[in-house]
Amino acid sequence: MHKITRRMHPWVWGVLGMFLGITMASSLELGKIVKGGAIAVLVAKFADELNEGINAAYTSKGIKREETTKVVPILSTGTGGYVGAAQVAGPEENVREVKAVAQIELRLLGRRVRAKALIPVHTENLVDKITRVDGVGVSAILDVKL
Repeated sequence: MHKITRRMHPWVWGVLGMFLGITMASSLELGKIVKGGAIAVLVAKFADELNEGINAAYTSKGIKREETTKVVPILSTGTGGYVGAAQVAGPEENVREVKAVAQIELRLLGRRVRAKALIPVHTENLVDKITRVDGVGVSAILDVKL
């Protein structure tokens, strides 16, 4: 072992270890952010193709669809980050108004039950007042592990 490393106090090694751990954790979070941003771009770019693929899957299973559908990003409240995409369905004039699906996680029965509410909304900005688009529901969810 080199003379300098033999003389270093244990607390120096501890500080170096903590710094390395923080750096690694930060790079993992940065990777998630980059991947999440890439998913958002892909959802925006390929929304029509994703929508057609979901509708084709419904048709292949013998499920008839009469309402209008489209794919939009799913946004989680609290983080504001894109986490995936959802297909929404309903009357054409209502579906046109949907810009995203807000995902709100709820804890029920003393936190023993977890529920995720998926709400078609008018905006991609969940900081402002969230207003639901009436008459539209979520008919499919696409998600990617970050």
